[in-house]
Amino acid sequence: MYLPPRHAEIIQMAKDNGRVLVEELAVHFEVTPQTIRKDLNDLCEQRLLTRIHGGALFPSGIENVEYEARRKIAADEKEAIGRAAARLIPDSASLFINIGTTTEAVSKALLDHSGLMVITNNINVANRMRVYPSIEVVIAGGVVRGSDGGIVGEAAVDFIKQFKVDYAVIGASAIDHDGALLDFDFREVKVAQAIIANTRHVILVADQTKFERTAPVRIGHLSQVNTFITDLCDIASVRKVCQDSEVQLIETSRP
Repeated sequence: MYLPPRHAEIIQMAKDNGRVLVEELAVHFEVTPQTIRKDLNDLCEQRLLTRIHGGALFPSGIENVEYEARRKIAADEKEAIGRAAARLIPDSASLFINIGTTTEAVSKALLDHSGLMVITNNINVANRMRVYPSIEVVIAGGVVRGSDGGIVGEAAVDFIKQFKVDYAVIGASAIDHDGALLDFDFREVKVAQAIIANTRHVILVADQTKFERTAPVRIGHLSQVNTFITDLCDIASVRKVCQDSEVQLIETSRP
């Protein structure tokens, strides 16, 4: 497929960073925001990008964004979400942490805690936390996904079912406007479902870009969690689910 040079460069920038923003592209290419919006609309029509408010994501459709690129998407927002989640978890608690770039931000914010028992299917979390003597790390067995270090499969599910913990920190690849929590890999979904079923207080962490994405496999529903931490939730139907189901909604970008 032939792409004009500017379109090709926009695609490469989106691939490198996970997303592109209209204002930043306009400055970079020295064109008007209206020109960039037309470029993005053209690329989205070709299913090369997915349109979001103020920019576009790479890739389109239900394809997953590569893990390293996902780390860069809303990185500051994820750090704020991580700190907010860590404040809810006391010292000497037991908790699950599953796979995801936002759950990894929570693990980073938990490093000043003591007496934690952390059970995880995320080898990135295990590697970060294992060097802290005040934190006991227990890692699930199973198949390790090369793309992100997630441990998945029936062995991981059976391992999770051995525990009943105080808290769980879970993520989702997408959140539908009806409150459905979605992911790409049915094997990871099975692990997440086992985590939810064996936890006293479930904390969902996800930045607002997850409202703009879709994924094919259902983890569960927002009503199944106790606390939802995001940077901003302007979706009225999602806010209503939280209110009706008594889910604590924490928005880190609101005062």
